[in-house]
Amino acid sequence: MANPIVGLDIGTTKIGVIIGEVDANGQLKIVGVGTSPSEGLRKGVVVNIEKTVKSIHRAVEEAELMAGVDVESVFVGIAGDHIRSINSRGVIAVSRTDNEITRQDVARVIEAARAVAIPMDREMLHVIPQEFIVDDQPGIKDPVGMSGVRLEGDVHIVTGAITSAQNIYKSVEKAGLKVADIVLEPLASSYSVLEDDERELGAAVIDMGGGTTDLIVFIEDSVRHTASIGLGGKNVTNDLAIGIRTPLERAEEIKRNHGTCLRAGLENSEYIAVPGVGGREQREVSRAVLASIIEPRMREIFTLIMRELQKNHYLDMLGAGVVLTGGGALMHGAVELAEQVFGMPVKLGVPKGFGGLVDSVATPVHATGVGLVQYGVMRSSQNRDEQAFVQGSDRFKEILRKMTDWVKQYV
Repeated sequence: MANPIVGLDIGTTKIGVIIGEVDANGQLKIVGVGTSPSEGLRKGVVVNIEKTVKSIHRAVEEAELMAGVDVESVFVGIAGDHIRSINSRGVIAVSRTDNEITRQDVARVIEAARAVAIPMDREMLHVIPQEFIVDDQPGIKDPVGMSGVRLEGDVHIVTGAITSAQNIYKSVEKAGLKVADIVLEPLASSYSVLEDDERELGAAVIDMGGGTTDLIVFIEDSVRHTASIGLGGKNVTNDLAIGIRTPLERAEEIKRNHGTCLRAGLENSEYIAVPGVGGREQREVSRAVLASIIEPRMREIFTLIMRELQKNHYLDMLGAGVVLTGGGALMHGAVELAEQVFGMPVKLGVPKGFGGLVDSVATPVHATGVGLVQYGVMRSSQNRDEQAFVQGSDRFKEILRKMTDWVKQYV
């Protein structure tokens, strides 16, 4: 296989590796999948590099064996409650004497928009164009070729803690791999679960991981907001382990097999055998009791996300509603509970837009991994397109390449 594209989803509870290739018809095929229990991470942040490296090794080997290839470079996801985002605007004068806007002008205005002060301990992960304004005419997606004397650009800037990104780089490189790019996980998930009309109408993708729940908001086909809260599926498991007094491993198993977010209608529900802690004897607990522990925590997570949307005035702009993805979205009743909290349509986000091992990866658990591969395909094709265009100094080349990538993506 020539140049496989690999997504590496480094999560709090699992490491996922997805290997894809683009066939002769330009279609993406998933050819390898590997997963491994995640050790060495807490709330999406690496806290033990050696354990993280071992987990990455196991997942990569499994995927390589399935695909029959050697993985060299990967597109890596990053998440965690250290992620912050802001919207910014840049303004420039159009450079050409005939007032025609060029790609260089677009790169310059985005560079002007990204010139914001951020703390020394943070770095920019993404600078995503939203829209452009040409001589007070707003709502322009691609101003190249238009005439104007003044060009403004709105961008969404995502920042993360430098140390968190560095530790991800170190873990991947110690596992013998190169980092092709580091990508915000909810952004990657949006590539695999959102339709074009949802991006246009307005949609929120809520990626429910083990350690964090991540949010990304699209309105008029542009990223408007990203956020992360430090609660996820592990918090539900911990609540359950304490509430029914059972080991964490058994609590996780009971949550997956018998857990539900909906207490209604469970009055005469079935009973589940629950082993005690430290050799204490087994007891029986009803599903209604499980729901009484799980529902409040899940409702809290959705409520925090809703407050984030309200605070930034996006809740009433989501014409397409909410898309739930990630492993936590598989909890029975999660979609129904989310509809109650948000008061709008909610659907389960399943990865799509690819062939190959569809049955193995068509689950919310792999939404980020598949999205990373789809992001990689997009970046690879854009890099080829830009090679003949980019000129100038090394610094300008790098700025221009990254900026034009994002411009083309949202046109």
